[in-house]
Amino acid sequence: MELNRYSKRVTSDPSQPAAQAMLHAIGLNRDDLHKAQVGIASTGWDGNPCNMHLNNLAREIQAGVNSEKLLGLVFNTIGVSDGISMGTSGMRYSMPSRDIIADSMETVVRAQWYDALIAVVGCDKNMPGAMMAMGRLDRPSILFYGGTIAPGCHKDKKDLTIVSAFEALGEHTAGKISKEEFEQIILKSCPGPGACGGMYTANTMSSAIEAMGMCLPYNSSNPAVSKNKNSESHSVGDYILNLLERNLTPRKIVTQKSLENAIRLITVLGGSTNAVIHMLAMAKDFDLSLSIEKIQEWSNDTPFLADLKPSGKYVMQDLHAIGGIPGVMKMMLAEGLLHGDCLTVTGVSIAENLEKIPSLTDDQKIIHPVSKPLKPTGHIQVLFGNLAPEGSVAKITGKEGEIFSGNARVFDKEEDANNAFQNGNIKEGTVVVIRYCGPKGGPGMPEMLKPTSLLMGSGLGDSCALITDGRFSGGSHGFVVGHVCPEAYEGGPIGLVKDGDEIVIDASSNTIQVLISEEEMNKRKSEWQKPEIPVSGFLSKYRRNVSSASKGCVTL
Repeated sequence: MELNRYSKRVTSDPSQPAAQAMLHAIGLNRDDLHKAQVGIASTGWDGNPCNMHLNNLAREIQAGVNSEKLLGLVFNTIGVSDGISMGTSGMRYSMPSRDIIADSMETVVRAQWYDALIAVVGCDKNMPGAMMAMGRLDRPSILFYGGTIAPGCHKDKKDLTIVSAFEALGEHTAGKISKEEFEQIILKSCPGPGACGGMYTANTMSSAIEAMGMCLPYNSSNPAVSKNKNSESHSVGDYILNLLERNLTPRKIVTQKSLENAIRLITVLGGSTNAVIHMLAMAKDFDLSLSIEKIQEWSNDTPFLADLKPSGKYVMQDLHAIGGIPGVMKMMLAEGLLHGDCLTVTGVSIAENLEKIPSLTDDQKIIHPVSKPLKPTGHIQVLFGNLAPEGSVAKITGKEGEIFSGNARVFDKEEDANNAFQNGNIKEGTVVVIRYCGPKGGPGMPEMLKPTSLLMGSGLGDSCALITDGRFSGGSHGFVVGHVCPEAYEGGPIGLVKDGDEIVIDASSNTIQVLISEEEMNKRKSEWQKPEIPVSGFLSKYRRNVSSASKGCVTL
């Protein structure tokens, strides 16, 4: 059986002696040149807890691959820490990093003629970036998630996460906690390696990808610091060999049904709104059809069941302890919320994987039964209206209510909004508008975790709303609406809003309106001028090529 379908182009072709000489130089012998070559793409780097352990996991995976008489070759690509860059101009590089990751993995695998790909990923944009590359390449592939971080703890504040540090700033600013308490929370929020601990974007996307069949069962919920992580990584070699032998490629695994499985799991878990953008982008690279309207349709008839942070009590490590993502998927399959016939990287279907998985126990408190949901329909709500003619995305868990009306307080820069929160200049009943933060306007569509954390930490979470043409972190909660399209930089209506305008956000009718006449809107439109937002380097190229958020911020 020929497993080196691609690598033989450079290893067996007598007209490629230079390629073979270079491979001998890295220590390969003649027999090695006949082995299938597996590219192991690590997003590991020292500067971020989400990624700090991934290079070690990549070497464990390499050992497992080599033990199957395959040739594992590790290469690296970039990452951007959202938590470190958040609230600064560095955050503009976060969303674009997804496409750099996809492009770089595609580049190395195609250029080097690798027969298969294993992506070792950790932080938010790593997962969708790797999946986009896998969809383009369509060579046997497995995604391996480095796992969630352990929760932090300080006095009576248990299960601290990165969001705890952001919200502590709001609490300290509002005089609710001392400087010493603030510093202790910072010190203890992130106790070691692993991705941010709640159902934030990293854990949302890893869970979605497990539902799509592209990682091993339990991989998405298995914590970074656990006894199983190294043995799990070593086992990947056996599964990639099976995929190579069967030529079972990502496009045979990821189908329209797989996309639906992923969206429904995201909905059950209360996952990040960033999943909307990433699912749209991944679907495009798999040549599958997906729209914000379809995501809304699936959200409408899927219940929200998980009591997970940011709006709930528990973290991903807790979920793993009661049965992990397979336990949730088994419950969903029993309730008719999952297509069990979809293939996975194990070589068998979801239903077959779940046969021997224990069911969630009746005494666990994290996943509510379908008969008693936290919310009978999904938390992700796609809103349209004169403020968002091409759509926007809200995260409505039910705790915020479904309708908010207030007067606009407009900011053209996130920094100005943050300063207003910290100076106590935002009053109850306000709809905070942060604009010129979209894919082109930012550029890069930065996340608004800092302003939403200041909003919650200062005690305004129940009395204010926040809308933006930027994004929200998976850690954001409260009455927030992002991805407003068209964005302000493209002349969208959000760029025409003035201080004092009344805005009505209605998640029951899926509308977002600014209460001004069409005549007044047209008058403002005729007077609007695109602001100069200087940009250089890579972000200039990104601005020229990126699509709207409603299309997934894709650059191809």
